[in-house]
Order: sequence, then structure tokens, then C-alpha cells
Amino acid sequence: MVNISNPMEQRFASLNLNENGKTTPPKTRYVPPHLRNQEGNAASTENRMAHNSPIRNTRWDDHSGNRRQNSSSFFNNNSGGGRSWGRDRDSGRSFNDNRRGYESHGSWSMGKHVPCDRNPALERELYGLVEDKDRLSSGINFEKYEEIPVDATGDDVPGPIESFEDSDLDALLLSNIELARYTTPTPVQKHSVTIVGGGRDLMACAQTGSGKTGGFLFPILSECFKTGPVTKEPEQTQMERNFYRSRKAYPTALILAPTRELASQIFEEARKFSYRSWVKPCVAYGGADIGQQKRQIERGCDLLAATPGRLVDLIERGCVSLAKIKYLVLDEADRMLDMGFEPQIRRIVEEEDMPGVQDRQTLMFSATFPKDIQMLARDFLKEYIFLSVGRVGSTSENITQRIEYVDDEDKHSVLLDILTTEKASEGNLTLIFVETKRMADSLCDFLLCRNIPATCIHGDRTQRERERALGTFRTGRTPVMVATAVAARGLDIPNVMLVINYDLPTDVDEYVHRIGRTGRAGNMGIATSFFNRGNKGIARQLIEILKEANQDVPEWLLIVSREGNFNRSSSSRGRNQRNNNSRDFRKANTGSGFGWGSGSHSGGNKSSWF
Repeated sequence: MVNISNPMEQRFASLNLNENGKTTPPKTRYVPPHLRNQEGNAASTENRMAHNSPIRNTRWDDHSGNRRQNSSSFFNNNSGGGRSWGRDRDSGRSFNDNRRGYESHGSWSMGKHVPCDRNPALERELYGLVEDKDRLSSGINFEKYEEIPVDATGDDVPGPIESFEDSDLDALLLSNIELARYTTPTPVQKHSVTIVGGGRDLMACAQTGSGKTGGFLFPILSECFKTGPVTKEPEQTQMERNFYRSRKAYPTALILAPTRELASQIFEEARKFSYRSWVKPCVAYGGADIGQQKRQIERGCDLLAATPGRLVDLIERGCVSLAKIKYLVLDEADRMLDMGFEPQIRRIVEEEDMPGVQDRQTLMFSATFPKDIQMLARDFLKEYIFLSVGRVGSTSENITQRIEYVDDEDKHSVLLDILTTEKASEGNLTLIFVETKRMADSLCDFLLCRNIPATCIHGDRTQRERERALGTFRTGRTPVMVATAVAARGLDIPNVMLVINYDLPTDVDEYVHRIGRTGRAGNMGIATSFFNRGNKGIARQLIEILKEANQDVPEWLLIVSREGNFNRSSSSRGRNQRNNNSRDFRKANTGSGFGWGSGSHSGGNKSSWF
């Protein structure tokens, strides 16, 4: 008889889990208390546990509790209804968790970068399968990159690289770029690598889908790999440790983004290219559990991608210090410096402990840079280089733009016709833009009632719902997503073949960002826009966009643009503003009264203030 003195051991012994020293499982599995005394529950529980089969959630998306799956086939769905479009296999885990912070990292020792060993499982998570990449790369027109005009202005502009292999990028970064199957640098990447590597500030304008994220991640990570951490983190005082009860992080690079989704996307890209290195990327954005983000940052944070509001919160809580920032990046800088974000940006840059403009590198990237934003951006930059790739504010020729005249009462039927065409049924993704949150919900419900698996994303949905919607859209479980402007900027979702402007925006720059969700990185895409008399305010600028991208201009659109209710002087100002979007406003500009000493990439020309 075994003498068991511990009461807890007595309780485990009564369960007969290890009788007579045997390790065989008991004949009857344990039934939780809330399932006991219910007929058939024990058997069903045992069967589920034995086969490890999760209970399926058959809804396409959970933002409406009354939506159910219909067995009708759509987008190559099996007619038997065996595929669950909205099933969340993560069982409550956020789509963006991905075991963040738990992968192994390299180290910086004795003045050298020591990468860690390769991890095949992590590589599959970060870079995906070979066949997936091959499918995604079909249709890429990299040869067109050589024809894109590039203009770099400023003093002593360094020349571009020609290929990744011939560049001065760190060997580990080149290895990660190869794993990501990036074969050819885009024009913005060719120039940003040498500009940032040379220690210069940069304001870069490039078309949507032109590789701007890699344009700032490649040179920043390469320099970090070569030089190591800036300095040793200062020790916290006992009072600070008692008050904050956390280890303060001192990141080297800070990347600010206007939306939660864009910040998360930048973080995922940083994970790819910092793989095996000493650099630990982190992300922080509102709407998510700040406790989880704090714990991630406490485990180590060298590169931080964040939205302004959540970053201010973390600074106030004593979790993050900006005292060691060497690189500051504003992605979608025109949006970051508008009236909505400018006060927060000024607080972060000017009122916290971030090094001054002379002691850091500041990089700004966007597809559009109006004159007033360029003038405002000068407060954060020093002797910067202005990089213009292509016709800034225009669209890529890889995107086929179609403008259809559709009255409001006919939009539903025309949309259904487009979604049932051959292009929309080949397993590609379709992104539909509307103006209001109410319309996003209404249109999503309309599509679901027509047995079209769809989801929606807008500002009134919780962060968890937004991440789940993006997750099901990326994986193709809901190949149609209805969105407001929250998804118009920066998001890089593979296989978005079709963008539909169900409601045209009132700002033509917003149109440029919207249709840029397709035709990315040299891939082909289609953008269809519904136009009627209510959109005539942007008709003239829309025609200019179409002409710049060598697209067909409908004759009826030309007629609408010439209607008498257009003021000639105001439309002329709008046209000049769009043409000037591709220029560095420091350069001499007749009639503008604005500019200072600068030279183009070819060198030479200098000008002074008028």
C-alpha cells in the first residue's frame, strides 16, 4: 500500500491516471463538470478528443450573428457545402498573433553580428510555400520598371544600385531577400538603398504597389546588421522600476503608420527581413490588447511599427523610450501630416525624448505628396533628397482602369454582373470600396443574401473583427471584401485581381490609393469604377489620371467634364496642383515663389529662394 500524505496527490490517485505504475490511459476519459449528467456528452467528447476535430463555425464572418452558410457554390466552392468560409481555426487567437516574439534571434557579440541557426518551420510561416510564390508571381512585368522615370533632387545625390547582388546590403539581409523571392529591386528600392545607406534624409514619392515598404526596411535593417545596437540601454532607477513595473524598451528604428492594418503589415514584413538577426521587431496599435503588446515589447524591441495614438499611450506608461531612435519613418506621410495626425506626430517627434532632426535619419514615403504637405514635412527633415518615381500621384499602367456610367439604383445589379464574370471566379480576390460605414454593412449583407461569401471592414468594427475579416479575405475563405477608406492605403494583399469603386471618392488622390490595392509589384490588375452625375466634381482630374496611365477615356466622360457647371479657373488650379505633385517644391518654380538650393540626380542646377 502506497502511503500518500499530500492531499493533492490523493485527489490525482483517485482518478486512477497511473495505476500500478502503468502509463496506459484510463478506459474512460475525463468529462468536464459542465458536461456531466448529460446523455451522450461523454461519448461525443471522447470521440472529438480522440480525433482532434474542432467544432466548426459555419458562418462566413462573425460581425452579424444571424448569417449562416448556404450550400450554394460560388468562387469554386464545393457544392456539398464542405468548406466553411468563416471558420476561425485559431479558436479565438488573433490573426496577427503568429507566435510573435517567440522565434529565435541572433545576437551582437564582440562587435560582430552573429545570426542564429535556420528554422525550417519558421521559414515556412514567414515566406510561405514555393508553389504559392510561383502562383503569385505569374504575370509580373519587371521589365517595365526600367521604363519608369526617376528624378532625385538634392545635394550630392548618390547613384542607384542595379541589383541586390551588386549592392552593399548585408549578407544576411540578402539571404532573407532571396528567401522572400525578391529578384529585382524596384526603382524606389534602387535609390533608397544608397540614399539611406549614405546617411541622408529622404522624401520618396512612388506609385502604389512599387515596393516602398522594402524601400525603407532594406537599408535600415542592413545598416543595423552592420553597426549593431546604437548604445547600451540606460539602466532604470529603482523608482522607475517600482512605478512602471516593466522593462522599458529603447528601439533603434520607429515606423509610424496611419492605420492599424498597415502597422501590422509593416511588422510582418520586418519579421521576414530581420529573420535570424539580432533585430527584434514589434508592433503596437490601438484596438488590441495593450497588455499583450507590452509583454512583446518587454521581451525586446529594436524596430517598432506603431500607430501614433498607441505609441503615445505606451510612452506615457513608461514602456517605450525614444531616446535611442536612429531611424524615423513616416509611411503614408501625406496622411500622417494632415490635420488629423499632425499634432500627435509633433508631440512624438518634438516633445518626447527622441533625438533631434540633426541626430537621426528621417524617411517619408507616400504615393502622393501635395505642396502643403511637402512644406510641412520640412520641419522634420534635414538636407533631404526628394525622390520622385514615375508620375507621382498617378497610377500604374499594370492596372486596367474602367469607368462605367452607373446610376445609383443600378449599382447592385451591375456589381452582381461583374462578380459573376470569368475574372472574378478564378479564385482571385475582389475588393469593393464604398464611402460610408453603413453602406459597407448594407452591401455586405446584400452579397451574403445572394450566396456570395463576403466580409467587410470599416472603422466601427472592433480590431478583432477587422483582423478576422482581413484574415478570411487573405486566405480566400471570403474572396470578396467591402471596405471604406480604412483599407485604401498601404495594404498589400496578394491576389487582389479586381478593385471596384462602388462609390467614387470626392478626392482623386484617394482614388489613386484605392485602385493601388491591385496591380502591385508588377502584377496585373483591374479597377472598375461606377460613375454618375454625382461624381462630376472629379471628372476632369479623373481624365488626367486615365491619360497619364495610357488608359481609354470614355467619350461620355469627356462630355461630362465639359459641362457648364465647372468653373474654369478652379479646374485649372486643380490641374496644376496634380501636375506639381511630382515635383520637389524646393526647386525653382515659376510663379510659386518657393524653392532653395537643390540639384537633380544628373547634378548641376541650383536655385535660391525667390
